[in-house]
Amino acid sequence: MTLKIIGVVVLGTIMGLFMPDNFYGITDYMLNIGLCLLLFFVGIDIGKNKDILKDLKKSGPLFILVPMGVAAGSILGSVLLGFMLGYPVNESGAIGAGFGWYSLSAIIIAPYSSELSVLAFLTNVIREILAIMMIPFVAKHIGFVEAIAPSGATAMDTTLPIVSKNTNAETAILSFTTGLILSILVPILVPFILNI
Repeated sequence: MTLKIIGVVVLGTIMGLFMPDNFYGITDYMLNIGLCLLLFFVGIDIGKNKDILKDLKKSGPLFILVPMGVAAGSILGSVLLGFMLGYPVNESGAIGAGFGWYSLSAIIIAPYSSELSVLAFLTNVIREILAIMMIPFVAKHIGFVEAIAPSGATAMDTTLPIVSKNTNAETAILSFTTGLILSILVPILVPFILNI
């Protein structure tokens, strides 16, 4: 599945080189429809598990611990790497607080610095690509809950089908919840950390 996703992205990139400019207005509309369909079918896949409420109860505190752990790890990791590369703590922390949501984090950071905005965009795009490649490996060799972490905020949308396919229904629900919480935190944490 990972190779198929990467192949489709590469094919789309190549096709994008040859598309007329007026086609790009249609792609936003098609992307929204595609994402809604994707989430709808993931919901059907999750819903086929009749014991889903029991699975949710078994997760207990994981519903808050997983997103908080992913948030803390993302921010601390980016601060540490930023320190080694000579970036101020607030700038590198704000990039990490994007949690893989490259479009929003780049827009929030743009008024502060266009260079930092581009870096946030690229960092978070690379995070999503790496998540797509890593989730199957992490789920198989490390653990199902751990497979959520690489996704960050995308755990509720673009990487949710990969998590769902490589784990179980309980983990897919936890993944969606984690992505939702992290998505809510992005517009709060990015400007807050940037202005420290």
